Amino acid sequence: MQKFFILVIGVATAYLILRYRRQLKDLVGDIGFAERYLGSGGTNTLIVIIAVLTFVFTLMYVLGTLDTLLFNVFGRFFGASS
Repeated sequence: MQKFFILVIGVATAYLILRYRRQLKDLVGDIGFAERYLGSGGTNTLIVIIAVLTFVFTLMYVLGTLDTLLFNVFGRFFGASS
């Protein structure tokens, strides 16, 4: 049941970021590195990327694949064995 609430909160957060991205951009202003590396409108693109990553990582957490990914990538640095 806890993961269900995490899913609802994560999906709602991703939706709200996408829905209010213009107001969010007005709040934070232009992000220099995003404008430089993502081109014109890079701040808006970065906000969309953050929303998509929020959705993807929330879904991965709820399905249990985030734990597996983190274990496989970072486990060897902390002495974990399969």
